[in-house]
Amino acid sequence: MVKKIWIICLCVYLQKLQAQELYIFTEPASNVPAKSTVMRFNGMHMPMQFDNSTSSRMMLEAMFGLSSKWMLKLNTTASDMFQSRYKLEGAGAYLKYRFISNDGLHSHFRMAAFGKVSLVGNPASMTRTEVHNLPGGGQHTVKYQHYTNDLSLDGTQSGWSAGLVGTQLLHKLAVSSTLAYTRRIDNLGGNKFTAIDARSAMMYSLSAGYLVFPKSYKNYKQVNLNLYTEFLGGSLLDQSGSFLDMAPAVQLIFNSTVKLNAAYRFQLNSTINRYNARQFLIGIDWSFLNTF
Repeated sequence: MVKKIWIICLCVYLQKLQAQELYIFTEPASNVPAKSTVMRFNGMHMPMQFDNSTSSRMMLEAMFGLSSKWMLKLNTTASDMFQSRYKLEGAGAYLKYRFISNDGLHSHFRMAAFGKVSLVGNPASMTRTEVHNLPGGGQHTVKYQHYTNDLSLDGTQSGWSAGLVGTQLLHKLAVSSTLAYTRRIDNLGGNKFTAIDARSAMMYSLSAGYLVFPKSYKNYKQVNLNLYTEFLGGSLLDQSGSFLDMAPAVQLIFNSTVKLNAAYRFQLNSTINRYNARQFLIGIDWSFLNTF
């Protein structure tokens, strides 16, 4: 009896997976199933703009389906972006409330409101050191400070964000869009931003996912192959400047509970200073049903 209940739960959850709303860089209007938990680990590699180095960041997330309408996500990050070795950067929380859900047989439209807060202890700028050999012997060391107006609350900066997301499912295709106000605050540990640093921005995204395989659903053990394309951008509100990125991705789902993600995010256009304009991401998700 327990096994039958478990299989039924998996089948119900698979219908959500088939909605192709498991975007890599954004959240859809749909939530994690009620009373379920999702653990996510992402590894990101980022070529830096100001030198030939490559930084990396690890993010661990836990998502909880509090109910059919409420979802909570907690995360923490560590990176070697601001120093030569890995350091715990900080933590964040994300809360989402789905307030519209119009479901059909092979389609649905959903909307949700969300809020996010992040507390990070990184420096307010990035230091780059160059060592030059002098003609008569000896060395001369020069330090450069690099600043960014790219407001990122996933490990780089402290701040908060609030916005709306809408998602439309049409059989095997799902399209989602977000609009959010983001506010940067000073980082922990006395790491203050300067008066010329941008503090607020309007962030927006457009994401699409398509189920390539299986062609027809037979059982929950079938491997799912999903293709994604996401456009992620932002416009500063207290200064001039904007950016737009594109992020194609591939996703495999095993036994309806384990996801493998691979994505490449790159800059299409930008008029602001950024630490990095490209990002490679590899991630894995584990879903656990009826955990509380």
